[in-house]
Amino acid sequence: MSNMKRLEKDSLGSIDVPKDALWGAQTQRSILNFTIGDEVIPLEIIYAISQIKASAARVNNQLGLINTEVAQFITEASLEILEGKHNDQFPLKIWQTGSGTQTNMNVNEVISNIAAKRLNKPLGSHEPLHPNDHVNCSQSTNDVFPAAIQIATIVTLRDKLIPELNNLINLLHQKSEEWKDIIKIGRTHLQDAVPLTLGQEVSAWEAQLKTALGRIELNLKELYPLPLGGTAIGTGINTPKNFDNLIALDIAKETSLPFETAANKFAIMASHDGLVNIMSQLKLLAVTLLKIVNDLRLLSCGPRAGLAELKLPANEPGSSIMPGKINPTQCEAMAMVCTQIIGMDTSVSIAGSGGHLQMNVYKPLIGYNILKSINLIQNTCKSCRKNMIEGIQPNEQKIKEYLENSLMLVTALAPSIGYEKASKIAQLAHDKNLSLRQASKQLNYIDQDEFDNLIDPKSMIEVN
Repeated sequence: MSNMKRLEKDSLGSIDVPKDALWGAQTQRSILNFTIGDEVIPLEIIYAISQIKASAARVNNQLGLINTEVAQFITEASLEILEGKHNDQFPLKIWQTGSGTQTNMNVNEVISNIAAKRLNKPLGSHEPLHPNDHVNCSQSTNDVFPAAIQIATIVTLRDKLIPELNNLINLLHQKSEEWKDIIKIGRTHLQDAVPLTLGQEVSAWEAQLKTALGRIELNLKELYPLPLGGTAIGTGINTPKNFDNLIALDIAKETSLPFETAANKFAIMASHDGLVNIMSQLKLLAVTLLKIVNDLRLLSCGPRAGLAELKLPANEPGSSIMPGKINPTQCEAMAMVCTQIIGMDTSVSIAGSGGHLQMNVYKPLIGYNILKSINLIQNTCKSCRKNMIEGIQPNEQKIKEYLENSLMLVTALAPSIGYEKASKIAQLAHDKNLSLRQASKQLNYIDQDEFDNLIDPKSMIEVN
């Protein structure tokens, strides 16, 4: 973009705008007034606003508020934005007005200038489209911006995170089946416990992720009712009758998602409980993923002074000073992402509680944190799956060694000889460095044939 400027006017007066920029005066004021941080409004929100503009144009035309030519200009410009042709025209920061007004106007101005450029009209001329009178017709930032966050959240979950979670769940299921006959020692309190199979251990991770995915899908339902048509505070001032139903139906058709108009627009515009809720589901998913990767790095720790039951792929050198060291880096990346998301959930919770009367003024933060979380989890799940979980191998020699040396197999004797006698066998074996069989023989609490029959790991892993 050149350094040349053009002069534009808005209700506050005149301001210089970069000559070739498709944004206008209100966007430029935001650029100058909010030079805060590096975080910009996510493109997912920009695309969702553009979808709203296109749908609003069709409905406004249907209801006689704008003519067909104006509606066509708006829909065609919105489509160009949705196709990613103007991504560099949306520079505004998250840290702006809490309603997102400047971003709504950013989209309105860009749509106006796309149409102007097509007709060889001067940028900023507001010909043939006025940003407020035409592009923003029957709308307010106060209903558009929260609706855009809801749309962007659902679409991004549908297109990115949910497919990747299913990929990860399917891979864990595959591993669970592959390892269903590998018997190993379980652990509670980080101490030896009774046996299970490696497949059963992995099946717990699979089930956790299935449950987390189910929570997300279930709670998405709260985001389908849209506040569009509520305009400034929920009453629908300056909006024609039935606009709310028609625009929700149009968006549903265009996105192939079951959007509908909200029964009570005051609630969704003044508070964003549904968005806070879906962020909490992302937090719960992060908690699940953090537990899984912590298990993986514990089971793979070593290779000679740790558990070393799993062998993770060696992707890169792990130390600048220790030759040959390999670290569980995918686990560490996932752990950092999950920790970040847990913190972002706290921010969204505080933001959600910060509304006053008919307005919540934390909208950009809420939208940014949710979409950032979705993308971070999707990226790190894909990275972990491709660069680690696909290549994990069990160390069957170590697994067998730990199983055969475990004292907790003695648990299977308790129903026959009682807890106290079984405990004495385990304590003797530990104190004298004996096998359980040797300790049992010395104490002679149980016939050795019966001992051998009971102390069979295969008999201990069946699920009742």
